[in-house]
Amino acid sequence: MGSQEQFPFNQPIVWEPSEEYVQRSRLKRFMDRHHLRTFEELMQRSTTDIAWFWEAVFEDLGIEFYEPYTQVVDLSGGIQWPKWCVGAKLNIIHNCLDKWMGTPTQDRIAIRWEGEEGIVRQLTYRELNNQVSQVASALRTFGLGKGDAIGLYMPMVPEIAIALLAIAKIGGIILPLFSGYGSGAIATRLADADAKAIFTSDGQLRRAKSIPMKPIVDEALKEVPSIEKVIVYRSTDIEVQMTADRDVWWEDFVDGQPTEAPTERTDAEDMIMIIYTSGTTGQPKGAVHTHCSFPIKVAQDMAHCFDIQEYDTVFWMTDMGWMMGPWEVFGTLILGASMLFYSGAPTYPGVDRVWALVERHGVTCLGVSPTFVRSIMPHGDEPIKRHDLSSLRVIGSTGEAWNPDPWRWFFETVGRSEVPILNYSGGTEISGGIVLSSVLRPIKPCSFSAPPPGMASDVVDDAGNPVRGAVGELVIRQPWIGMTRGFWKDPERYLETYWSRFPDVWIHGDFAAIDEDGQWFILGRSDDTIKVAGKRVGPAEVESALVSHPAVAEAAAIGVPDEIKGEAVVAFVVLQPNVKPGDTLRAELEALVVREMGKPFAPKTVLFIRD
Repeated sequence: MGSQEQFPFNQPIVWEPSEEYVQRSRLKRFMDRHHLRTFEELMQRSTTDIAWFWEAVFEDLGIEFYEPYTQVVDLSGGIQWPKWCVGAKLNIIHNCLDKWMGTPTQDRIAIRWEGEEGIVRQLTYRELNNQVSQVASALRTFGLGKGDAIGLYMPMVPEIAIALLAIAKIGGIILPLFSGYGSGAIATRLADADAKAIFTSDGQLRRAKSIPMKPIVDEALKEVPSIEKVIVYRSTDIEVQMTADRDVWWEDFVDGQPTEAPTERTDAEDMIMIIYTSGTTGQPKGAVHTHCSFPIKVAQDMAHCFDIQEYDTVFWMTDMGWMMGPWEVFGTLILGASMLFYSGAPTYPGVDRVWALVERHGVTCLGVSPTFVRSIMPHGDEPIKRHDLSSLRVIGSTGEAWNPDPWRWFFETVGRSEVPILNYSGGTEISGGIVLSSVLRPIKPCSFSAPPPGMASDVVDDAGNPVRGAVGELVIRQPWIGMTRGFWKDPERYLETYWSRFPDVWIHGDFAAIDEDGQWFILGRSDDTIKVAGKRVGPAEVESALVSHPAVAEAAAIGVPDEIKGEAVVAFVVLQPNVKPGDTLRAELEALVVREMGKPFAPKTVLFIRD
């Protein structure tokens, strides 16, 4: 672990909450209601009386149960295996859509969407509910229902949110897949989850070019015999092959289906989603989430930390295959707010595309990655200044660690040194943040002002003791409602990954530090997981793709620093006897990783080494 000299603790505070931010704050109203005078008092009570806190969160978020719980949390199985909302009946779709019908919210905008080509669509809550009901009815017509895993491999069009919500409505299990994945990564995840169906698209637009998606699914499904139905949304002009009795176009799938459909009355702890996250070894880890876990934690983070309220519009630059895609959908709908989707390149046709989106759609909360900021810095301030960004109230950032110069430039240009950058770090297994920034707390460049309420986060040394003013391991000491219910079909790996180092303490795998002012800093992974532009990939997946080539005997992949992406993949390869290295073979291996894993994970270079 590091020492104080290895970390810059002399960062100044550059943003403090104004009276306007404090008085608007939903978290401040929560504190006042429960007679909590300070943020420190809130953190103390929320992490020592967790049953009280999460019940108070249910009330604050307006969570409605079909049948009440008899116990908020049951820890009889140990801190590693808590059971939440014991005995309750809850389908989160009731709180996303059903309960808003017949209220003024039904006529508010739920989803705004803009395509790369400039087409704009809007769906009110009522229109979204109608279309979700049609897809849910169609799924049931084809024999799909409670407990069936269904994949999502589509661009960020409204239909991906409609499909996600419909799967949850019928009690199915959502299986989000990154739209940039190759066939191998898709096949691995669908097969592991025993998926019964998948929603996909013919393709997606990227810099005015049509990028195929359906052919990648077709290749993947050669390895996934459990798939019974493929629903294809038409996004481009790509001609695709349709397999009889298996494949169906979206418009035919929903044709004639009713706009009202019952929501399955699931148990609160019934599975709603498996999100795969990369580990340092072996296959990707399927983080299991339930109706009362992921959706409630993300809505709490949105409400208490990003201060999202009913008239806000959230635009997080993400993909449905990463945690922040479902995060945006569930969080905004539970809070009665609006989301903006954009499908396309964020710098096309000009580097100012994101700022045009913010201005045109009145975005109040923008979510970015440090990689995006580093990529636009060379273009200077002018593309930003040509747009009115006065609607922005908060800026979120997640996925990877910052460095100070891009942070300051972004805060001063986009934020005008007035809009706070709320750093957000957690993970797929967390359902949101372990640490983040809040509109109630001061902010330093690159810092996180505190853990979210309810998160007993800490930084410890090699012996597991709390450490301040030096680099240590990021840990969590108490259960929280969003924690994964384990890894799909692999409980031992879950325990080994998070709970094996210190007794009853979650080790997250990040280096972190807390300075003398109580500001937190995340400094990168403490394990071997690679983060390319904020996208996690395990070395084992890259290595597995490489060794599938007949010329390769052994392979190893590592992450190396990259000026734009934060980290890039570098692969080391030992060739079979009598195979000669060369540029042609190197290109073949790079293309193989792209085909199996997707273009974002292409190695920066492949190095040939002797055994």
